[in-house]
Amino acid sequence: MAILKINNLSKSFGGLKAINNVSFHLQEGAIKAVIGPNGAGKTTLFNLISGFLKPDNGSIIFKDTGIDGLDAHRIATLGIARTFQHIRLFPGMNVLENVMMGRHRFARTGFLSSMLNMPWKRREEREIKEKALYALEFVGIAELAYKDALELSYGQQRLVELARALALEPEILLLDEPAAGLNMRETAEMGILIERIRDKGVTVLIVEHDMTLIMKISDEIVVLSYGEKIAEDNPLSIQKNEEVIRVYLGEEDA
Repeated sequence: MAILKINNLSKSFGGLKAINNVSFHLQEGAIKAVIGPNGAGKTTLFNLISGFLKPDNGSIIFKDTGIDGLDAHRIATLGIARTFQHIRLFPGMNVLENVMMGRHRFARTGFLSSMLNMPWKRREEREIKEKALYALEFVGIAELAYKDALELSYGQQRLVELARALALEPEILLLDEPAAGLNMRETAEMGILIERIRDKGVTVLIVEHDMTLIMKISDEIVVLSYGEKIAEDNPLSIQKNEEVIRVYLGEEDA
């Protein structure tokens, strides 16, 4: 069953077509990768799906709901979380507080109840904290909960951002280059973690340049070039696709 349907999606910036008539489906429970050279439109695609950009044309269907045109907060509330190519942690907060921010869609109490320290507000804060700690435990850094988030290593900060996205309890997780800046060991561990996330019931759409990682964990791969989809298939078929080889290696080397 397709949990996400991208239909004829397009987005231009001035005269540049960043995404041009792209269509594909994301099957529930799968890990699907979007790959392509720099400037292929991968991050623009993620920004369209997550509501940080609005499409010029086409539609994005999450389950039975059209989400193209909705803002990022509303899309997150529906159950689509994301990480970013460049880590975005909140300064002045510890690791746990950063992850607790990912629980915003579950917050029910308002300003008045917060000021009055009402009992249900205290219960809600307790529940948010417990869920955030569970997310940190899941990614393997619960012992760092009270450390300053910006004092952690780069790889640990990646895990904090991933835990924050998981704290949202998403049905779809968009991962924008989760292995960027990681060494070989950290990249291998990230691959194992992404598979564990999928096994937990979260559907994953990933943009990544590390082809070893992508070929190992992906069920299907979409290839973009200059904003257009040039291939969509299983990893083995993508490796043998002549057009994909030309895009990555150039005509002469291919």
